[in-house]
Amino acid sequence: MLRAAGVGLGDEIVVPAFGNVEVAEAVATAGALPVFADIDPATYCLDPAAVDAALTPRTAAVVAVHRFGLPADIGTLHALGRRQGLLVLEHGESEAPYDEIAQRRERAAFLDARLRGVRTPEGGVGHTYQQYVVRVPGNGRPDRDAFARAVRSKGVECRVPVKTPVHRLPDFRRCVSLPETERAADETLALPVDASLTKREMQRIAAACNALGGLLQPAG
Repeated sequence: MLRAAGVGLGDEIVVPAFGNVEVAEAVATAGALPVFADIDPATYCLDPAAVDAALTPRTAAVVAVHRFGLPADIGTLHALGRRQGLLVLEHGESEAPYDEIAQRRERAAFLDARLRGVRTPEGGVGHTYQQYVVRVPGNGRPDRDAFARAVRSKGVECRVPVKTPVHRLPDFRRCVSLPETERAADETLALPVDASLTKREMQRIAAACNALGGLLQPAG
C-alpha cells in the first residue's frame, strides 16, 4: 500500500512503537523513515495528538494499527490526514467469526467483574478481545513479570504482549520520548479469554490473579 501510494525515499511515515515491528519494516522496505508516535494508554493504538506532534514537512502518511481487538481512532486520524494532506492507512487484525467474538466478550465481562488489583481493559464499542490485556501497576520493581510467573505457576497461561517497543529494537532505535508506550510495555499482560474456556477455567484464572493482590498497589 505504501509503494502504491508513491511513498519512498525521503518520506516519513508515522507509526506506533508498541508492537507490530512488521509495520516499521514495511516502511523501511519502501525506502521511507518510520517515525514513532505515542499511544493512547486506554486503547494501545496511536494517540492522534501524539501523531499531530510528530508531523514534519516530510511526513507523507500515518499507519494506524488496531490493537488487541480495539480499533484505533480512525475518524480523528482521517480528519488530521485531510487537514494536513496525509495518507492514513490501517493495519488490522485477523477477523474472527461473530459467535467466537461473542464468547470472548462474555469471558472478558466475567473477568472484568471479578479481577482485583489489576487494571482491566477499556471495553469500548467494537472491542473483539483478540487479547484480554490487563495492567499490572508497578511500585518500583518488576511487578508484571513477578505476577506473570506466579500466575503461570498456578496453571494459568498468560503472555507479555509487547516485550520490547520497536523504538528500542536495534534496527529501529530512536531517542524519542514515548512514555505511554514504555509504560504499557512494562505493565501489560494478556490473560486467556479463548472461546473454548469453560466457566470453571475462567474461575481459576480470576482466583489465581486475585490471590496475588498483595503483590500490587491498588489499581487507580
